[in-house]
Amino acid sequence: MGTKKSGRLYIIGAGFAGQALANEIKTKAIFGELVAFLDDDPDTIGRKIDGIPVLGPVRDVARLLRMNPADEAIIALPGASKEYLNEIYGILKRAGFMRIRILPGMSQSIEGDAHFIQTRSIDPQDLLGRTPVTVNLKQSLAYLRGKRVLVTGAGGSIGSELCRQLLSGGVSRLYLFGHGENSIYQIDRELKVLQEEGVGEKTTLIPIIGDLKDREYMDFILARLKADVIFHAAAYKHVPMMEENAVAAVENNFFGTDNLINAARHNGVKRFVLITTDKAVDPVSVYGASKYLCERLVLEAAAKAAAEKAPGASPNYMVVRFGNVLGSRGSIMPLFQKQIEKGGPVTITHPEMRRYFMTIPEACSLVLKAGGVGESGKLYLLDMGEPVRIRDMAEQMIRFYGFEPEEDIKIEYIGLRPGERLDEDLWGRDETPLDTEFPRIRRVERTRPATADPEDLLEKLRPVVRFDPARPGQYRDAAILREILEDAIPSLLPLRLAQGTAKEIVQGY
Repeated sequence: MGTKKSGRLYIIGAGFAGQALANEIKTKAIFGELVAFLDDDPDTIGRKIDGIPVLGPVRDVARLLRMNPADEAIIALPGASKEYLNEIYGILKRAGFMRIRILPGMSQSIEGDAHFIQTRSIDPQDLLGRTPVTVNLKQSLAYLRGKRVLVTGAGGSIGSELCRQLLSGGVSRLYLFGHGENSIYQIDRELKVLQEEGVGEKTTLIPIIGDLKDREYMDFILARLKADVIFHAAAYKHVPMMEENAVAAVENNFFGTDNLINAARHNGVKRFVLITTDKAVDPVSVYGASKYLCERLVLEAAAKAAAEKAPGASPNYMVVRFGNVLGSRGSIMPLFQKQIEKGGPVTITHPEMRRYFMTIPEACSLVLKAGGVGESGKLYLLDMGEPVRIRDMAEQMIRFYGFEPEEDIKIEYIGLRPGERLDEDLWGRDETPLDTEFPRIRRVERTRPATADPEDLLEKLRPVVRFDPARPGQYRDAAILREILEDAIPSLLPLRLAQGTAKEIVQGY
């Protein structure tokens, strides 16, 4: 993570975050020579902070510096707007800095807990989209202090960021659950290194390799973990791939979530938060349908818990829905980056395709906050701002890497893939969003009862997902699965009619 000691370091921002980094750099004396702070605050310019001069304004000073290849700028402005970060990045690039790192605008940094290990090379997601909302993470996580918390899909983009932020919550035990050995190893190792470097509070980390699809195992493991809270982030999520593997999508997402809820209910889990997607809104894909059914399962579990009126506080089951996040694995940003690095073309499905985007840290901070302030049986929606045209994002990324769209890197349109639609909605035709007292967290209420009965669908789909000797012909039959889903979820039917008959669709499954 460190730079060569021959390099000169300049920290952009002389606030608490910059000063925390400067102190660590000077103490360890392994990252390079700290030369100066660069800042735009007239009250700070000209001073020395612990012997380090503060130079500025950034625009004027940066162009006077004489860079060498080992010199590095570290942007320590965790509360800065995207517009200001773009401006600073442009100034540093024009000044000749080839190595630019950034301290991401994570909530725990805003609270005065900045460490060099949290810095990383700047990338497009730091400059694209809107300015994230600031969440007082330690305050938001107070409800988790001393609790045992399990995160499913802990090795994924959302799950791993939830775990990073949970380090600041005073959690007694953090269970990192996933079925991918490598991804769980990586997040476990990363969190331990963060702890070694002073990030967050003391928390016992426990990696667990397991499979949501194994109902008996989920009950077995939760009986032993005695988790108080579950954040359920695990899912198969790649839309076109799940169209080609429809049974696997339903088995993992829908049946896996049912197994997890069943185990949570049997073993006294007090709080269950499902992370879901805008693709569950009036779904047109198998993935979207599977997540819609997961939403219904959680909300029905809340209703059952309320009806049982067991002694003590009833378990809290809730849903948090949001759209796309910038930079998640398998999303368009890493794809565009690879396409740009090989000289193009950058491929886009349609010139007018739009999506809602937010950063992964912001989404996770809001999920953690909603998990504490939300009511059982409610579906919460993260305010995603305005949708972004994918072509505009591609052009911004091309320019980030120093090229011009079309002139240097071509853009090609490849058409909508199976299960995709031009625009995504954050709430459905039968839903109404309502404001809450918490910034960028809304509550969604249904205007009419849901037609899909998840318990009934589990029974109908069981012989497709699990081998039944009495009905061997149904096992892994994607055509039967689609017909069952389409009967229960009307929004799926128009897609089938547009693409052809069910028999045509499942060729190649």
